[in-house]
Amino acid sequence: MGTLGYVLLGLGLLLVIVVGWLISTINAFRTMLVKIDESESSIDVALTKRFDLLSKMFSAAKGYMKHEADTLVKVVQMRQPGHGAPISEKQEFANELTRGLQAINVVVEQYPDLKASANIGKLQDATLEVEENLQAARRVYNSNVSYYNQKVVVFPSNIIANWKKFEKRAFFEAEAVKRQDVKFDF
Repeated sequence: MGTLGYVLLGLGLLLVIVVGWLISTINAFRTMLVKIDESESSIDVALTKRFDLLSKMFSAAKGYMKHEADTLVKVVQMRQPGHGAPISEKQEFANELTRGLQAINVVVEQYPDLKASANIGKLQDATLEVEENLQAARRVYNSNVSYYNQKVVVFPSNIIANWKKFEKRAFFEAEAVKRQDVKFDF
């Protein structure tokens, strides 16, 4: 085999390496997108559970809350965004649910009989569990998005990302109220 043969063999080997890298990088991006979608679905499940629980709390407590009806009716009338909705719409839904839960908890605190109700106690305990599950789902989603976004912007994978139009994804962020420092009034 002459020098031309070695050059062709070298070029062929280089081509195989480049094509292998392209295929593996594209597959890695697609795998990351599947993980992001899966973790977004976990957020959807947690939001649905949270909404259902909020509706049950409203039903259990509504007899005590005649004058708070406007706030609580708004909670029940909320519509959950579909699975394909943008993360910003899901974020806004989560924020609305948080405000609804806060409103119901304030009402529960105002009515001692309601606060002592076993059903309300169970629902409040379940709310804590749902909130923890939602926070965990958000963390997993944000972790997956972070890893993916890094690959979209870091060389050499950003070459493939730009070529195949893989774009950065948005994080699920805390609402502005939760970013403020907590004030304790004793």
